[in-house]
Amino acid sequence: MYVRELVAPGTVNTMPGGTLSAFADHGLVKGDTVHGGYEAAREHLDSLRHVGVNYADVTETLEREGMATFESSWDELGRTVARQLEAGPS
Repeated sequence: MYVRELVAPGTVNTMPGGTLSAFADHGLVKGDTVHGGYEAAREHLDSLRHVGVNYADVTETLEREGMATFESSWDELGRTVARQLEAGPS
């Protein structure tokens, strides 16, 4: 699960509720998985570049899609709160 690979001190990771629940259920935190792996990461990115993967394009696409998902969730939250406010106390 990708969540385990992003654990490092001083970082924040947003994720969908379902992902968080799944990780809480069966994920395993193995400590800082980021620091100390820089050379391996460079080699991995180099190998991707050699097979034609454009890192800038990938990150731009992920950022754009991630923001769209976040905005959709934010809008949904706003609609839910508005409905509850309109309905009044239960």
